[in-house]
Amino acid sequence: MAYNPDIHHRRSNRLAGYDYSQGGVYFITICTDNKECLFGEIVNGHMMMNNLGKIVADEWIKTGTKRDNINLDDWVVMPNHFHGIVIIDNDMEQYPSVGAQRAVPLSGRFGCLVAGSLSTIIRSFKSAVTKQTNIIRQTPKLPLWQRNYWDHVVRDEADLNRIREYIHTNPQRWELDSLHRESK
Repeated sequence: MAYNPDIHHRRSNRLAGYDYSQGGVYFITICTDNKECLFGEIVNGHMMMNNLGKIVADEWIKTGTKRDNINLDDWVVMPNHFHGIVIIDNDMEQYPSVGAQRAVPLSGRFGCLVAGSLSTIIRSFKSAVTKQTNIIRQTPKLPLWQRNYWDHVVRDEADLNRIREYIHTNPQRWELDSLHRESK
């Protein structure tokens, strides 16, 4: 179906006016297309990654190593989604004390990529994973990820610790997770 602005109302889930290229700590969630369980399964409260899940993990680690201003905190690959904490370190003194301190409009154009921004980092990660998994799945045009991703700007140390706990315990809570789908 062609895009029709009268019935299709694309809204950004980004924090309005916030500069996502500034130093900060960001919690992200990326889901597979149709929340299909592609990356492994949960067994006795532990994530057992298959080859596709290992690609996700490997590419996430590469995301942190190939960019000087990016640090990765806790993360987890789940059967049909990924959670991670990304630190954009632009000379931040100590990252847990971040927050939505500075709001700067990025551009008047929707979808304009900004070098070093969270959206550019996530786009590169999703693209690298998709290329590799589509070779293994032999599905060159099939989407792997849902459009977009969910993010949260980490406000303070307590917020960061709560999110870390959520990530650590996500596999144990899989049966209760809103993203839970039975593996095929």
